[in-house]
Amino acid sequence: MNNYTIVLADDHVMMREGIKNLIDAVEGLTVIGETGDGLKLLKLLKRTVPDMVILDISMPGLRGIEAAHEIHSLYPDIHVLMLSMHKREEFLSMALEAGVKGYLLKEDSGDELLQAIAQIRKGKTYLSKKLAIAFPSAIISICKGSYKAVPDPLTPRERQVLQMIAEGNTDRQISEQLCISVRTVHRHHANIRSKLNLKRTADLVRYAISQGYITNQP
Repeated sequence: MNNYTIVLADDHVMMREGIKNLIDAVEGLTVIGETGDGLKLLKLLKRTVPDMVILDISMPGLRGIEAAHEIHSLYPDIHVLMLSMHKREEFLSMALEAGVKGYLLKEDSGDELLQAIAQIRKGKTYLSKKLAIAFPSAIISICKGSYKAVPDPLTPRERQVLQMIAEGNTDRQISEQLCISVRTVHRHHANIRSKLNLKRTADLVRYAISQGYITNQP
C-alpha cells in the first residue's frame, strides 16, 4: 500500500502528541500536519490534503461537527475519523450526518485507534466498540442503512455564531471576524434564542457546552 497521510485536529497538545507517536510508529502511516483550532484546520487543508483527518468535536474556532461538514463538502476523498470525549447517541448521529467514516472515544485504546484507521482505509466505517454496546439499536440501524440523524435546529452560520458567543466574543467582535454587519449578528443571535427557546446568554453557553461547542465556560 502507498503511504497513508493523516492530519490531527485536537486542542489538547498532549493528546495530539500521543496520537502522533502512536501513528508514526506504524509503517505506512504518517502524520503530516496538526492543529488545535477548527478554522485553522480548514486553512491547513487548503495547503495540505491528507488521506484522513482525525478530528475532535470540541475545538475553538469551529466545532468538529461543522469542520467535518466542510471537509465532506470540499474534500470528499478525505476520510474523517471523529475522536471525542462525548459518549452520547446525539453526537454519533451528528457526526454520521456530517459524513464521518469513524467515531472513537478518547477513552478507547491506542490499538482500537489503529484498527479504526485500518478499517476506514479499506473503505469501511468504524464505530467504537463501547458505542456499539451503549447504543445497539442505533448500530443495527447504521448497518442496515436505515439510520436517521437527529436534525439540528440551527443553520451552519447560526452554529458558528453560537460558538463565538459561547467563547465570549461580543457582537462587534463576531461581526468583524465573520465579515458581517452587527445588525446581521443581532438577527442570528435572536434566531438562535428563538429556536432554542433560551433567553439568557448564560443559558446559551450551557447549551453550547452540552453540545460540544466548547468544553469549559470562558
